[in-house]
Amino acid sequence: MTIHSEAIEIPVDGESIAGTIVSPSAKVPAILFVHGWGGSQQRDLARAKQITGLGCVCMTFDLRGHEKTESQRLSVTREQNLADLVGAYDRLVSHPAVDSSAIALIGSSYGGYLATLLTALRPVKWLALRVPALYWDEEWKLPKQALDRQRLSDYRQRPLAPADNRALGACAEFAGDVLLVESEQDDFVPHSTLMSYRSAFVSAHSLTHRIVDGADHALSSDRSQKAYSSILSAWISEMVIGARLDRYPHHSPWYS
Repeated sequence: MTIHSEAIEIPVDGESIAGTIVSPSAKVPAILFVHGWGGSQQRDLARAKQITGLGCVCMTFDLRGHEKTESQRLSVTREQNLADLVGAYDRLVSHPAVDSSAIALIGSSYGGYLATLLTALRPVKWLALRVPALYWDEEWKLPKQALDRQRLSDYRQRPLAPADNRALGACAEFAGDVLLVESEQDDFVPHSTLMSYRSAFVSAHSLTHRIVDGADHALSSDRSQKAYSSILSAWISEMVIGARLDRYPHHSPWYS
């Protein structure tokens, strides 16, 4: 199967952010990767290329405040980064190879938080969240970097319900399939935060919760990276690729 890689620019609020679309030739489901705070699309590209080989269009991109726009790190807000994600989503679904009714989001940490918010704004069928962070609703337009870190740490230790938090409220309305991946030794997003997310998905079609044993927040070790890749690939194969083969049986990359 032929795979095409295209570097793109995504217009947002009169500026542009960089992205990359990796796609096969046939009309297929699409997966949008959302990196965490301090990360970049480079961390997702290897996984995107692997999953594209299974028969999906994958897209990675850099949120404002990162990579080429790192100069905005101290000023960019959650509102602006959500606008980045909306722009990336809209660019992805406009791709001619994409089945717009079959969109998956894969978000890590801050990117997971933003991904849940996007589900309230755009159609999403599958949602994979690795160590999704939580932030209070107020100070929405304050620079993200200016949020009080100790207060965030305390906030994430609290049991929170959908009525308490906009992101959790979006989770409660999400009716698709969900993957939650937790790091056993996470110092930034504790078990209590994962439990708040898990309990919020009351309308989900399915919910899979996995813990990467011995892993820290950033998946610093090769073992942790491989474990997460294995979890993600298995879930994508079951949910996204499985649904694709049910809908387009003759588009299988193994069909001949």
